[in-house]
Amino acid sequence: MSSLLLLTNALQPSTEVLPALGLLLHQVRVAPAEGPALVDTPGADVILIDGRRDLPQVRSLCQLLRSTGPGCPLVLVVTEGGLAAVTADWGIDDVLLDTAGPAEVEARLRLAMGRQQITADDSPMEIRNGDLSVDEATYSAKLKGRVLDLTFKEFELIKYLAQHPGRVFTRAQLLQEVWGYDYFGGTRTVDVHVRRLRAKLGVEHESLIGTVRNVGYRFVVPEKPERAEKAARDSAEKAERAARTGDPDGARAAAAKPAAGRAPQAAAERAKEAVARPAQG
Repeated sequence: MSSLLLLTNALQPSTEVLPALGLLLHQVRVAPAEGPALVDTPGADVILIDGRRDLPQVRSLCQLLRSTGPGCPLVLVVTEGGLAAVTADWGIDDVLLDTAGPAEVEARLRLAMGRQQITADDSPMEIRNGDLSVDEATYSAKLKGRVLDLTFKEFELIKYLAQHPGRVFTRAQLLQEVWGYDYFGGTRTVDVHVRRLRAKLGVEHESLIGTVRNVGYRFVVPEKPERAEKAARDSAEKAERAARTGDPDGARAAAAKPAAGRAPQAAAERAKEAVARPAQG
């Protein structure tokens, strides 16, 4: 027997929202379909959401629940006419018709809980790339520990890019993977969301989302500090060798060549000293 939480604003018993529940042995608790009402509500194995009417409000509630990380499957109960309005961006795990029989309801609940368990066991809950961490369980992203205030689609976009670091995606590919096959907007939508994401990442980290001209976007893998230091040392050594061999132009070029990342101060000073040192011979 599972614990079910039914979110509904209807002044009806749970068996009126989903009649099949009256023929099953699950424990059903009812709460108002409002975000604040969930604060003091005990956890459940599955959350059922009454979506038989007022679909715009129900959609907002579903997205709110998903963004807060309920820790259990979200199953939407709708009428047959409401099916046409449900899309992937609602953030639900499954959908049930209010006329579904007890066998179907039982099977869908069982499968939803099973998928949740498999996901919890096998999938990484957090994606880390440099200073950025993306938590799929709570639908949140952090940059150096600071929580980014992202919309649902902004989160999905940066999560998808971070899951495939270095890989270049066209705007059409991102539109298909993040917005879904049934989205009828143009690829300009991707550009707008990328611009907003970069603004929220800030000047120091906006380059995490790189633009590949005439192609699309990619997640730029941050340079490791060891590589930055090695590049700085190599630049300094080239400047020294050029200065010793009497090639001041080569020394200046080597000293001026920027290393990836932030070059250590000591290496930069060595390069400058090599340029200033007079050639011997």
